[in-house]
Amino acid sequence: MSSVREEGKDRIIFVTKEDHAMPSSAELVEEDPNDPYEERGLILPSGEINWNCPCLGGMASGPCGTSFKDAFSCFHYSKEEVKGSDCLEQFRAMQECMQRYPELYPQEDEKVPEKQSSETDQTSQDSASAETSGANSTSAAEQDSHTTQPNTEGSAES
Repeated sequence: MSSVREEGKDRIIFVTKEDHAMPSSAELVEEDPNDPYEERGLILPSGEINWNCPCLGGMASGPCGTSFKDAFSCFHYSKEEVKGSDCLEQFRAMQECMQRYPELYPQEDEKVPEKQSSETDQTSQDSASAETSGANSTSAAEQDSHTTQPNTEGSAES
């Protein structure tokens, strides 16, 4: 026989092995296709934006939620030839808001640790030097093949 105990906001249910042996009596509720709060992706069947979509990562809430919604709505409903080109002011306002809260909206370049950044710079320098020396790579390979081959003539006589 199961027992229930309340601890603050939590409800703890203890069940026995016999409780698990019986078939479940839980009833599944039929999904309501007209439920506007049901997660249906970013765009609802009506064409409206689902601000509750987890794909937005909480951007629609918080101190810049309103400016994000304004910019995203403008882009979504934009009819311009270059989609969203009429939304520059809304995106500028959103960016300015995000810059006021760097702890909530870190910039891309702020996420890269200093060590990783210097490694990336070194890799870029290596790539650039490899490109400039590409013309000499054939002669360098030929030189390497001459110097790395063992001298087999002397070893055969010994």
